[in-house]
Amino acid sequence: MNEREFDLVVIGGGSGGVRAARVAAEAGARVALAEEDRMGGTCVIRGCVPKKLMVYASSFADLPAEARGYGWDFGVGRFDWGAFRTRLHGELARLESVYRRLLDGSGVTVFDARARVAGPGAVELAGGQVIRAREILIATGGRPERPEVPGADLCLVSDDVFDLTELPESLLVVGGGYIACEMASIMAGLGVEVTLMCRAGQVLRGFDDEAREVVAAGLRAQGIAIVPGTAPVGIARTGGVARTGGGAGGGALRVRDSAGAERVVAQVLLATGRRPNSAGLGLAEAGVRLGPGGAVVVDSHSRTSVPGIWAVGDVTGRVNLTPVAIREAMAFVETAFRGNPTQVDHELIASAVFTRPEFGTVGLTEEEARATGPVEIYATSFKPMRSGFAGGEAKVHMKLVVSATTRRVLGCHIVAPEAGEMIQLAAIAVKMGATKEDFDRTCAVHPTMAEELVTMRRPVRSWGIEAGA
Repeated sequence: MNEREFDLVVIGGGSGGVRAARVAAEAGARVALAEEDRMGGTCVIRGCVPKKLMVYASSFADLPAEARGYGWDFGVGRFDWGAFRTRLHGELARLESVYRRLLDGSGVTVFDARARVAGPGAVELAGGQVIRAREILIATGGRPERPEVPGADLCLVSDDVFDLTELPESLLVVGGGYIACEMASIMAGLGVEVTLMCRAGQVLRGFDDEAREVVAAGLRAQGIAIVPGTAPVGIARTGGVARTGGGAGGGALRVRDSAGAERVVAQVLLATGRRPNSAGLGLAEAGVRLGPGGAVVVDSHSRTSVPGIWAVGDVTGRVNLTPVAIREAMAFVETAFRGNPTQVDHELIASAVFTRPEFGTVGLTEEEARATGPVEIYATSFKPMRSGFAGGEAKVHMKLVVSATTRRVLGCHIVAPEAGEMIQLAAIAVKMGATKEDFDRTCAVHPTMAEELVTMRRPVRSWGIEAGA
């Protein structure tokens, strides 16, 4: 059998895999990368990028009303999903070609095939070809998980949304995490009647409670009906041909829930979580230890339990964010090919939920901070100037969680238009260990929403601080 030799074989062509392959090649390694699908992975093809473009598309729904408040007379237009979808797919194709050019320019050998670990230092491609390498990197990311509910195969998952031939008139989004909230917000902005059903009592479990309430209020203001504490127990087609994923078909879906209610919708989107994409890669057979949900267990340097096999990104179940996968890939190359053992700092990583308005967060929630010792909470809510002038009712929420002992800002939470842009900069200060007094000494940029972060002088509440102290 024909075999080829490399220093590194990467399985997975997403953000982490591509970065690791390119940087290792630049370090002088002979590198191969195997990807069974499109280059770019979840972020570029089925996640961050197309989602954010859909966020932009949905945001234009508010412009005519806001413009009238400023004296402009704009008629309410019609959203053309077909035109947007064509342009979206064109952009994704362009980005994929960029990834391929970068790999080619770095001297990486690309195999457009599924791959699996076939033994120590060996990777088998679909078709039987075996390639060998000193190091193997697993960077296969994650995939949407369908709950074990009768009829789940009739529903969409997040991967399917970008390939819809037309938008449904009504949509039930099942889930309360950031993907569910983002998709609900997007679809509502595009004119779809949206219901959001979540098992928990409130959306965005694990995020700051006060901020969650503000996000939920924003979703409701978009016309989204939120059904908390409920989950589907059965889904069936009411008529026509059954449809799986984003394929063709007809008929509405009848959904029975755990509260005993029934509702009929044009389509259901299951956004109940993602799991590591580790199945069928030969990992268990090779002796690689797998954790809950199939996550590849790694140490602080991304080494698996088998020497010569490494893993980065969502497949490890550590922090499932694209920038984290890229950092882990860079650290892997430093460790494996540059003789510079490097660990990734997974603490104080900022993130954003791209609802309308957006939610940006870094550090501890108020609830988490209370367990660490005495804390002070600085928070404010107000109508932003732009929408307030036009008669809008939306509110901005900003919050700092401060240690009463060290005065360090332990957490920052922002619900506002462009919160993602603001939290990126606030995260620098939080990561550096800035104190509340450091924030206070910073002169405000006026008039902006972000100036409130440096003008909150008195705590709205305190925890663990004795009266009179």
